[in-house]
Amino acid sequence: MTSELTYLAAGTELAEPVAAGWQLVLAALAGIALIVVLITVAKLHPFLGLIFGALTVGVAAGVNVGSVLDSFGDGFGSTAAGVGILIALGAMFAKLLADSGGADEIVDTIVGHASPRALPWAMALVGAIIGLPMFFEIGLVLLMPVIYLVARRSQLSLITVGIPALAGLSVMHGLVPPHPGPLTAIDLLHADLGVTLALGVAVAIPTLILAGPLFGKLAGRWVVLEVPDRFDADDLSGAGNGGGNGGGNGGGTLTATETKVRPSFGITMFSVLLPVALMMGKALADIFIDDENNLLRQIFDILGRPLMALLIAVIVGMFTLGRGAAMTRNQLVKCIESSLPPVAGIILIVAAGGGFKQVLVDTGIGTLLAEWAKGAAIPVVVLAWVLAVLIRLATGSATVATITASSLMLGLVEGMSTGEVSLVVLAVGAGSLFFSHVNDAGFWLVKEYFGMSVGQTIKSWSIMETVLSVAGLIFVLLLSIFI
Repeated sequence: MTSELTYLAAGTELAEPVAAGWQLVLAALAGIALIVVLITVAKLHPFLGLIFGALTVGVAAGVNVGSVLDSFGDGFGSTAAGVGILIALGAMFAKLLADSGGADEIVDTIVGHASPRALPWAMALVGAIIGLPMFFEIGLVLLMPVIYLVARRSQLSLITVGIPALAGLSVMHGLVPPHPGPLTAIDLLHADLGVTLALGVAVAIPTLILAGPLFGKLAGRWVVLEVPDRFDADDLSGAGNGGGNGGGNGGGTLTATETKVRPSFGITMFSVLLPVALMMGKALADIFIDDENNLLRQIFDILGRPLMALLIAVIVGMFTLGRGAAMTRNQLVKCIESSLPPVAGIILIVAAGGGFKQVLVDTGIGTLLAEWAKGAAIPVVVLAWVLAVLIRLATGSATVATITASSLMLGLVEGMSTGEVSLVVLAVGAGSLFFSHVNDAGFWLVKEYFGMSVGQTIKSWSIMETVLSVAGLIFVLLLSIFI
């Protein structure tokens, strides 16, 4: 098929610019600006905003609409195939974790063994573990009853207890796969998932310490709150799951309160960490076993692929979590079924972002930016972070920021090593967390659950997100010295 766009073969080479440099830059800025206006002012769904943004980029670059649509469709399909399946499997596992009571078991075990002084650190650990498989909103709803209870019993500030938990959830959301943001950046930039996962954990740990327990202690002095009386004591054992099901997954399935039996802490942790271990195992096998015909390397190459690792986690979770909570076959079926509708919108947004990316790539804007950045000697990692920050501030969406910044960085990672590309992915993820404010749905969710004013939310939650973002960049830059 003849087209004005130069289609890419498996994303391995960049297209030549289809127009003058100034025209391509204006086209990209017009497309991004339109997305921002449609999402923030017109309140249009990001899925539609990304489609209109892609059309604007193509048309402004002088490409006919048919070719733009073809390019968008190619990017949409490849991204849905590469990321959409993983998001769906991740949602299934998260629902199993919530409905079985496994999430409650993790919370109760870790918090129950912590001294009052260690509670903020324990809450950070709980937030990180719960945040590993779960979307931020679901994890927040799940943890809120625990945050209330811990703050009330320990006599600590609600912010001192809550900020570390929020930091744990957020840092995993922005930096560690299998969350949609990191997965999308990995897919768009063709990064190695295992290496990115390992480096993401290395960046997330010190970042969480700074933005969680340490900043939480300081923020607790700035913002003094009474613990909301939203959950009474009798509801706390199952409120997190009930809230998570109703708010995040549509309800209608078994909750931990109804099962009365929970999987043990050890079994739950095994289930949560299994896909992580498989993916990291593949990365380590690739690094330390040079022989591609080695049986162990071939085994990890299959089991450690994201699709296989998450599929195994879901199947194993049905037994370890579902059956461990005495769930019947019908209850397991309903649990899995109800996990998919809430993530349908996320999958569409991410896939549309892939279409938007492909239009940017095929117009040659990536090639142009790569040449300019090399001439200006701007560190690629810093540029990736700045782009993500600007789009995050404008749209309020970490996912849109990740997609757009990754798309613009595609030309700059050509020729980079595997580790360097992973660091660019992490820089984009860190930038996408920067200063959540009034155009971010998460801002209002935190504000209402904590019972804060807008000013208090900015002084606690928004600044925490900024500390996460800046600290993440710093630790990525430190790693870049050695990689």
